[in-house]
Amino acid sequence: MPVTNYLYKNRELPGGGRMQPRLMPVVLVGVLTGAVSTVAMAEAADNTASSYDLAALGDAPEAFETGSTIPEVLTTTRLRQPKSRVPGSTTIITGKMIRDLGIMNLVEVFRLVPGMTVDAVGSNQPVTSYHGTVHYEQRRLQVQVDGRTSYQASLSDMDWNTMPVPLDLIERIEISRGPNSAAYGINAFLGTINIITRAPEDSAGIELRAISGSRGYRRAFGSVGDTTDDNYRWRLAYEKRKSDGFDEQEDDDKIYPFHNGYDMNTFNYDSNLALGSHYDLDLRAGIVDGVDEEDARKNGKLGADQDPDILVDDYYLQTRLNVTTSENHFFHVQASFQNYDRRQRWTICIPQSQFNDILDPDSPTPDLTACTPDDTNPFIANLNEDTEESRLEFELQDTILFNPDLKLVSGLGYRKDTYRSETFFDGRGNNYQSRVFGNLEYSPFRWLTLNSGGNWEKTTTTDEGYFSPRLAANFILSNNHTLRFVYSRAVRTPDAFEQKPDWSYRPRNVAPPFQSLEGQRFLVENIVDPTTSTLGKELEEERITSREISYFGQYYLDSSILSLEVRYFNDQLRDMISGIINEEEWTIDNNVALDQEGFEVEASLDFPGTRLRVSYAYLDQDGRYTGANDRDAGDKQYAIDLLGRLSVRHSGSFAWIQDLPWNLTSSAAFYFADEFRRSHFERADFRLARQIFMTGYSYELALTMQNYLDRDPTLSPDNIIRDHNQFFVEAGVRF
Repeated sequence: MPVTNYLYKNRELPGGGRMQPRLMPVVLVGVLTGAVSTVAMAEAADNTASSYDLAALGDAPEAFETGSTIPEVLTTTRLRQPKSRVPGSTTIITGKMIRDLGIMNLVEVFRLVPGMTVDAVGSNQPVTSYHGTVHYEQRRLQVQVDGRTSYQASLSDMDWNTMPVPLDLIERIEISRGPNSAAYGINAFLGTINIITRAPEDSAGIELRAISGSRGYRRAFGSVGDTTDDNYRWRLAYEKRKSDGFDEQEDDDKIYPFHNGYDMNTFNYDSNLALGSHYDLDLRAGIVDGVDEEDARKNGKLGADQDPDILVDDYYLQTRLNVTTSENHFFHVQASFQNYDRRQRWTICIPQSQFNDILDPDSPTPDLTACTPDDTNPFIANLNEDTEESRLEFELQDTILFNPDLKLVSGLGYRKDTYRSETFFDGRGNNYQSRVFGNLEYSPFRWLTLNSGGNWEKTTTTDEGYFSPRLAANFILSNNHTLRFVYSRAVRTPDAFEQKPDWSYRPRNVAPPFQSLEGQRFLVENIVDPTTSTLGKELEEERITSREISYFGQYYLDSSILSLEVRYFNDQLRDMISGIINEEEWTIDNNVALDQEGFEVEASLDFPGTRLRVSYAYLDQDGRYTGANDRDAGDKQYAIDLLGRLSVRHSGSFAWIQDLPWNLTSSAAFYFADEFRRSHFERADFRLARQIFMTGYSYELALTMQNYLDRDPTLSPDNIIRDHNQFFVEAGVRF
């Protein structure tokens, strides 16, 4: 739920622990020296160009082929580049790996990415972050699906439960670690996630899969596609996702059942139409329909006596014309429209004495409690937090190959965000963004590649323009070894709700004796604490300056490939927006500066039939309060700690995928993250699958187990799982 995700109701601080001394850049030298001799960590061989045809993404013609077995990346600069030339560290997670590891939810894929953490807030709202800096809302990562911006516009948040992306359709996910506003604009503040789905020609025929498991987890998937017509290829897919969420919640030292699951239906249509030898058209459309449950005890507000469930009704349309004018030049024109519709309504019952205090402007805001049978003449009414957001986006991108050593990608973009809510905006509003972007790759010598890119963007949220640059030098030590130096800057502007809220509630169906209040606006600005309120204050943009030194290398051993990527980063984040937004407190402001330093390692070792993969991240974060000196020391420290709620010092993963006799495949994975607010996160996953190939069809059976090694909830005492061994069975068939 967008706005409930904004509300930070529990003033509990993240886990403590003394900061280690600041890292010195010389640490990187030791890491790089020792990494070569360490069997561990980075991207795998099935990420190489030979294992995945990037042309399926509608990008480069044959002239752009590099002929290298080094993994290739599209996301970081919008250019198709081998990792040796990419200006920054990029993680590639293939759809095959996701399925082989038995990952059950899209957001959990990011546990494999060094520096990223995953957890749940609110009732059961999944969140992910790179280097922290979030609590409920995930407002600093750009998320795209097949090049379509996918985060919600007015609240700059990601609703992972409702993403229209079936796990079975993912071809791969590219995660650019570090500011990427030079390529994608304002929200790519900390990084970029690009989810790339399978092309229709890769999923022809009929495919069915069903999964059932612990805590009411259900997933059913089906797709049908046809490629018999050389000029027209299409696929229609359906997925149902359902879960009961966490088992229990804790309130006043008592345990209660939890109403916090979800039930989503997703329909997707993907097609490609060849219009000629140099033209083709992609058309995509999708619908998401379902219920995201919210527990009245956990997320109810203003005296809620009914679960404020959210009805979801989303859809999107996307079309892209790809044009190849010559073997050295191509461009695309893309248009997309997305609509997010949330209906959230519930009944409230407030004791008369408490409601009278609300009506009295001279009385402090009471701590609302639910009605009891003994209350006489309570205030009973219906409230809503309905929202509807839409995004209309156009993009023109042009790529030209001047020669093998000089490539340029450039383009224009325009976006209109419309938001409608009686509660949060008292009607509707619009924001507009326009941008110009480009990246030039130049290799003056065999051993050196230079990247220079930038994005100029103007937004009506602040009525200002911003330029986000990136400069990088890649020193190619040999054909398969590269040392990178990257400098980048980025901004993130406040979203519509942070900058232009008009928050109020209009009670409907008011019961006697308060019928006269039917439809009357109750302004939140009259309820929040006036001594600390910043409601209505104009916010400025957040800024980050990032420096990266990284190494990528591949080692060809007797019968295996070792891939290794090591990243050292030093980031300075300034004017960060921190604080609380709920009905009683509105304290957000540009009031925190963060310095982040650390290193990340990612590696894989691939043998025939065996794959080992390891990731690790170390983060040293130092924050200071930079706002007005009108708060006590505790409130200042609290503003700093809010931005570190998902920042952990040590995190990582280990995965082992093994082919066995009799068409069996096994996998084992271990995920960990320390120093969350309450506890460490540690989980071990195991999967055993058998795939049988018959004439005209194949089928697969699998069993997955998740074992939660740490029994304590990480962020909230409400996130209780009774049985720490979770089991899932699945069956699939393809014709």
